[in-house]
Amino acid sequence: MKAVHFGAGNIGRGFLGQLYSESGFTTTFIEAVPSVVEALNLRGRYQIEIAEDTPSRVWVERVSAVLATDIEGVADAVSNADVVSTAVGVNVLPMIAEALALGLTKRFENGERPLDVIVCENLLHAGSFLREQVRTYLPKGQHESLDRKVGFVEASIGRMVPTVPPAKRAEDPLWIAVEAYCELPVDADAFRGPVPAIHNLKPISPFEAYVERKLYIHNLGHAVAAYFGFLSGHEFVWQAMENPEIAEQVRKAMTDSALALSRRHGLNRADLAAHVDDLLRRFGNHALGDQVLRVAADPLRKLSANDRFMGAIRMCIENDVNPNNLAKGAAAALRFDPASDPSAVLLQQRIRDIGVDRVVRELAGNDAVASAVLAA
Repeated sequence: MKAVHFGAGNIGRGFLGQLYSESGFTTTFIEAVPSVVEALNLRGRYQIEIAEDTPSRVWVERVSAVLATDIEGVADAVSNADVVSTAVGVNVLPMIAEALALGLTKRFENGERPLDVIVCENLLHAGSFLREQVRTYLPKGQHESLDRKVGFVEASIGRMVPTVPPAKRAEDPLWIAVEAYCELPVDADAFRGPVPAIHNLKPISPFEAYVERKLYIHNLGHAVAAYFGFLSGHEFVWQAMENPEIAEQVRKAMTDSALALSRRHGLNRADLAAHVDDLLRRFGNHALGDQVLRVAADPLRKLSANDRFMGAIRMCIENDVNPNNLAKGAAAALRFDPASDPSAVLLQQRIRDIGVDRVVRELAGNDAVASAVLAA
């Protein structure tokens, strides 16, 4: 069985690669960094470090790579794949659509075999977004085949993978450390072919509630910890979580979001409370070394209307849950100002230019949500 994965970064090497290897697949990574491509092709395997108090290591076998700029090479890999997946970042998804479309065109010419693309991105409706990006590169005569033969399957990425320290990257471009959590929930209803036999793949139906649980509890709580951690001068998320005031603020924000989710989707409150407790424990993992600046990065995206803060606040308002604890997190995000983060620089410049009130209202896209954040 052949897997093709776009993006040999943290989630690609540190998560999907492991699942494919443990399931007996050969994996071709599509990657833009030449040193990573060269190392994968030279070695054909790499090691993952499981970051716990007592670290362990896992070998990922049967891997190779194609440089992302080699459009024909990428297309050939896609045309022969049994499954494709992506973990490139929301902003990069449009950039892979052309090569993916070319690969699908070659595949359509060779028969009726369906293909499923597992979309591992932190974006609501990421599957339909990527489908439409690919559609723009296909002739109209292939649009019906795209819809009938190709599944764009949304996934919920729960595994946390911190940024590789520069010294480690310089020493070994394939070095990666991850937390032990290793499940991949996916939208069971989005597959066009049989669900692939991938270790720890969890097909779920309906999936929307699970996607929102990830964004509005996990991503939200992680971001709250990072933004308050930044304001308190902490370098690592675990340090923020050892600050009792920050830890309590994280718990309150996630708990309020969980209550709104339970009302919106009928989810079991006890199960959501257990999920919050598990996340609080995982956020405090010293061995993971997750940096505040990484988790807090790109505040403009994280504060956008449908992302973790504004989306969760709107959900709370719609389900009669006081959004104040979430709004405090959003207010902290508005104060994130490291010169090293381009998004933070733009945010702060925008606040200076037009004022925080107008910035919040533009980001929220909803008067009630904006008012809640400004009141915080």
